[in-house]
Amino acid sequence: MATPTVVVTPVPALWIRALWFLFVGWYLGAIVSAIAWLLNLTIIGLPLGAWLINRLPVIITLRGLNQNWRIQDGMLVQQVIQQRPLWLRALYFIFIGWWFSGIWMALAYIATLSLIGIPIGFWMYGRIGAITTLYRI
Repeated sequence: MATPTVVVTPVPALWIRALWFLFVGWYLGAIVSAIAWLLNLTIIGLPLGAWLINRLPVIITLRGLNQNWRIQDGMLVQQVIQQRPLWLRALYFIFIGWWFSGIWMALAYIATLSLIGIPIGFWMYGRIGAITTLYRI
Protein backbone atom coordinates (compact mmCIF):
# COMPACT_ATOMS: atom_id res chain seq x y z
CA MET A 1 0.00 0.00 0.00
CA ALA A 2 1.33 3.44 -0.93
CA THR A 3 2.16 5.86 1.84
CA PRO A 4 0.15 9.09 1.61
CA THR A 5 2.19 12.22 0.97
CA VAL A 6 1.21 15.66 2.24
CA VAL A 7 2.58 18.72 0.45
CA VAL A 8 2.69 21.81 2.65
CA THR A 9 3.25 25.20 1.05
CA PRO A 10 2.90 28.02 3.59
CA VAL A 11 1.89 31.22 1.77
CA PRO A 12 0.41 34.58 2.70
CA ALA A 13 -3.04 35.60 1.48
CA LEU A 14 -3.41 36.11 -2.27
CA TRP A 15 -4.05 39.85 -1.96
CA ILE A 16 -0.82 40.29 0.01
CA ARG A 17 1.10 38.32 -2.63
CA ALA A 18 -0.47 40.44 -5.40
CA LEU A 19 0.44 43.70 -3.66
CA TRP A 20 3.95 42.42 -3.02
CA PHE A 21 4.40 41.58 -6.70
CA LEU A 22 3.00 44.93 -7.88
CA PHE A 23 5.05 47.11 -5.55
CA VAL A 24 8.21 45.09 -4.85
CA GLY A 25 8.45 41.67 -6.48
CA TRP A 26 8.61 42.55 -10.17
CA TYR A 27 11.67 44.78 -9.88
CA LEU A 28 13.32 42.95 -6.95
CA GLY A 29 13.01 39.75 -8.97
CA ALA A 30 14.91 41.33 -11.86
CA ILE A 31 17.69 42.54 -9.58
CA VAL A 32 18.03 39.22 -7.74
CA SER A 33 17.88 37.28 -11.04
CA ALA A 34 20.77 39.31 -12.44
CA ILE A 35 22.82 39.00 -9.24
CA ALA A 36 22.18 35.24 -9.02
CA TRP A 37 23.13 34.69 -12.64
CA LEU A 38 26.33 36.71 -12.26
CA LEU A 39 27.20 34.80 -9.09
CA ASN A 40 26.73 31.55 -11.00
CA LEU A 41 29.48 32.58 -13.39
CA THR A 42 32.04 32.44 -10.57
CA ILE A 43 33.14 29.37 -8.65
CA ILE A 44 33.06 31.21 -5.32
CA GLY A 45 29.62 32.72 -5.92
CA LEU A 46 27.99 29.57 -7.33
CA PRO A 47 26.51 28.27 -4.05
CA LEU A 48 24.93 31.64 -3.24
CA GLY A 49 23.74 32.05 -6.84
CA ALA A 50 22.07 28.63 -6.82
CA TRP A 51 20.48 29.37 -3.44
CA LEU A 52 19.08 32.67 -4.78
CA ILE A 53 17.77 31.02 -7.93
CA ASN A 54 15.89 28.42 -5.90
CA ARG A 55 14.29 31.24 -3.86
CA LEU A 56 13.23 33.46 -6.78
CA PRO A 57 9.56 32.36 -6.60
CA VAL A 58 9.51 33.43 -2.95
CA ILE A 59 11.25 36.73 -3.69
CA ILE A 60 8.97 37.61 -6.60
CA THR A 61 5.57 36.40 -5.38
CA LEU A 62 6.04 35.30 -1.74
CA ARG A 63 5.22 31.75 -2.86
CA GLY A 64 6.24 29.32 -0.16
CA LEU A 65 8.81 26.63 -0.72
CA ASN A 66 7.22 23.19 -1.03
CA GLN A 67 7.69 20.83 1.86
CA ASN A 68 6.83 17.18 1.22
CA TRP A 69 5.81 15.11 4.22
CA ARG A 70 4.74 11.49 4.49
CA ILE A 71 3.38 9.23 7.18
CA GLN A 72 5.84 6.51 8.20
CA ASP A 73 5.14 4.13 11.07
CA GLY A 74 2.43 6.46 12.34
CA MET A 75 4.75 9.47 12.40
CA LEU A 76 4.91 12.47 10.07
CA VAL A 77 8.38 12.70 8.51
CA GLN A 78 9.75 15.10 5.92
CA GLN A 79 10.28 13.45 2.55
CA VAL A 80 13.59 14.08 0.80
CA ILE A 81 13.48 14.20 -2.99
CA GLN A 82 16.24 12.14 -4.57
CA GLN A 83 18.45 14.37 -6.73
CA ARG A 84 20.40 13.35 -9.81
CA PRO A 85 24.12 12.56 -9.27
CA LEU A 86 26.26 15.62 -8.56
CA TRP A 87 28.63 14.90 -11.44
CA LEU A 88 25.71 14.89 -13.91
CA ARG A 89 24.30 18.13 -12.49
CA ALA A 90 27.77 19.74 -12.64
CA LEU A 91 28.31 18.71 -16.28
CA TYR A 92 24.84 19.96 -17.20
CA PHE A 93 25.53 23.30 -15.50
CA ILE A 94 28.92 23.75 -17.19
CA PHE A 95 27.68 23.01 -20.71
CA ILE A 96 24.01 24.10 -20.65
CA GLY A 97 22.69 25.39 -17.34
CA TRP A 98 24.65 28.61 -16.95
CA TRP A 99 23.65 30.14 -20.30
CA PHE A 100 20.21 28.55 -20.61
CA SER A 101 19.20 29.81 -17.15
CA GLY A 102 20.05 33.38 -18.19
CA ILE A 103 17.79 33.11 -21.23
CA TRP A 104 15.07 31.38 -19.17
CA MET A 105 15.13 34.09 -16.45
CA ALA A 106 14.99 36.88 -19.04
CA LEU A 107 11.99 35.27 -20.75
CA ALA A 108 10.28 34.65 -17.40
CA TYR A 109 10.78 38.29 -16.43
CA ILE A 110 9.43 39.55 -19.75
CA ALA A 111 6.40 37.27 -19.35
CA THR A 112 5.64 38.65 -15.87
CA LEU A 113 5.54 42.20 -17.25
CA SER A 114 2.46 41.45 -19.35
CA LEU A 115 -0.95 40.66 -17.91
CA ILE A 116 -1.41 37.64 -20.15
CA GLY A 117 2.08 36.28 -19.51
CA ILE A 118 2.06 36.47 -15.70
CA PRO A 119 0.98 32.83 -15.15
CA ILE A 120 3.60 31.57 -17.61
CA GLY A 121 6.27 33.79 -16.05
CA PHE A 122 5.46 32.54 -12.55
CA TRP A 123 5.54 28.94 -13.82
CA MET A 124 8.93 29.60 -15.43
CA TYR A 125 10.35 31.17 -12.26
CA GLY A 126 9.24 28.08 -10.34
CA ARG A 127 11.44 25.90 -12.56
CA ILE A 128 14.62 27.96 -12.69
CA GLY A 129 16.44 25.61 -10.30
CA ALA A 130 15.74 22.69 -12.62
CA ILE A 131 16.84 24.70 -15.66
CA THR A 132 20.08 25.78 -14.01
CA THR A 133 21.25 22.60 -12.28
CA LEU A 134 18.61 19.90 -12.86
CA TYR A 135 17.43 20.47 -9.28
CA ARG A 136 14.32 18.40 -8.53
CA ILE A 137 11.49 20.12 -6.73
